[in-house]
Amino acid sequence: QVQLVDTGGGLVQAGGSLRLSCAASGRSFSLYAMGWFREAPGKEREFLGAVSWSNGVPSYADSVKGRFTISRDKSKITVYLQMNSLKPEDTAVYYCAAKASGGDYKYVGSYDYWGQGTQVTVSS
Repeated sequence: QVQLVDTGGGLVQAGGSLRLSCAASGRSFSLYAMGWFREAPGKEREFLGAVSWSNGVPSYADSVKGRFTISRDKSKITVYLQMNSLKPEDTAVYYCAAKASGGDYKYVGSYDYWGQGTQVTVSS
């Protein structure tokens, strides 16, 4: 079984920054990509971005492009989400996810493992 632990959430004022981390552990598995999603109350889980595990190339949703940055550390099997210029509408529970094979990386159902989520609250 693979475990993902995402940390780094908290309360921040609008315009501030946070960095989330997601560490993977467990039995040996082949990583294809890791992604970040968020879920606000009453809304569907939203894709934010993903990073190819092999070459580290990230992709982003238009809603966060230019404000959020995804990176990964292969030696630590960890992915990061740097969030800048945060807005109150960024308030949500943030989840990392890992997928072992190809497919649409923007699709929730294509991921095999999920973190427990970390709350991000942005005050105005």
